[in-house]
Amino acid sequence: MTGLNAEPAASGTGVERAWEVAASVLDPEVPVLTIEDLGVLRDVAVDAGRVTVTITPTYSGCPAMDAIRDDVVLALTSAGFDDVDVRLVLAPAWTTDWMTDAGKRKLVDYGIAPPTGRAAVNGPIRLQLSVRCPRCGSLDTRELARFGSTSCKALYECRACLEPFDHFKVH
Repeated sequence: MTGLNAEPAASGTGVERAWEVAASVLDPEVPVLTIEDLGVLRDVAVDAGRVTVTITPTYSGCPAMDAIRDDVVLALTSAGFDDVDVRLVLAPAWTTDWMTDAGKRKLVDYGIAPPTGRAAVNGPIRLQLSVRCPRCGSLDTRELARFGSTSCKALYECRACLEPFDHFKVH
C-alpha cells in the first residue's frame, strides 16, 4: 500500500502481505472490528525490509492506540517481518466516514448502533433525531449519557425492548 486508503501494489514487495497482517489486528475496545474495519489503518509501506504502518486514532487521546501499536508490531513480527515501525498520525483527523460497511454491520451484530450519516467538515453539525436499537430495530430510543463505555460511544436505552446499548457516534 502506498498513500492513505491506497489499493495494494501489484509488485511482489511484501506490501500486500504486510497490509493483510496489519489489517487483521483487532480493536481492543470493540474486538469484533479490525483496525481496517474501523478505518484506523491508514497506510502500510515496505522499504528495504522495514515495514512502516501508519495508524490514526479515533480520538487524539484514544487509550487503545498503545495496545493497537503493540498488537500491530506483534502480528507483523510473528508473520516474519523483523523490522516494524508503527507511526501515529493525527492529520487528517479520523472520521467515522472511514469505517467500512462490513465494520458497521459487525457493530450491529455485536449490539452497538453504528454511526449513521456523514461527519460534518467545516459545516453545520448534524442533529441525530433517533438511533436505531441494534437488538430490536426500534427507533424509540433515548440517550442516557453522551459518553458510553469509551469516549467514541454514547450510552442509549431502547424504550421498546428496554435494553441499554452503545451508539458509535458520528465523528
